[in-house]
Amino acid sequence: MAISRDKKQALVGEMTDLLAQSKMTVFAQYQGLSVADLQELRAKAREAGVVIKVAKNRLVRVAVANTAALKDVDTSSLKGQLIYATSDNDEVAPAQVLDKFARDHVSLEFVGAISGEAKLLSVDEVKALAGLASKEQLIAETIAQLLSPVHDVTNGLSGNLHALLDGIETKATA
Repeated sequence: MAISRDKKQALVGEMTDLLAQSKMTVFAQYQGLSVADLQELRAKAREAGVVIKVAKNRLVRVAVANTAALKDVDTSSLKGQLIYATSDNDEVAPAQVLDKFARDHVSLEFVGAISGEAKLLSVDEVKALAGLASKEQLIAETIAQLLSPVHDVTNGLSGNLHALLDGIETKATA
């Protein structure tokens, strides 16, 4: 069924907005996934703040060309049935969502990604990003590392205080 010109323009406008706001856009082949699988993927992606779009590659190429920051990106790798995952607040979340979903559904394969800095990423780079810890986990680990010296000092002083109190208790009972 053919899409009207107005509908195509609306889709290009929507993809242009998504690409312009996105910190990372990951694309993967989804041939062989059922509609139920795609709905499951969209639900999981929504939980992670990721938007999943299925659009014709030709329309996505036009949207990339219309996005000022991405106009120089090589779009020759946009071939076949592709699904696009974008996130406007986390660079790694689209890759992680698709990677996690691909573990259960072997028919989903990474093709590449476009970073917010207009860099085209290879499949290996996308897989490496997918293997990173989540943003929240990295923040928590950093905070724990920063607080480690504070905890060490507190524990050291606490040990001295306990020894002093034990000594006073021993003198008081004697």
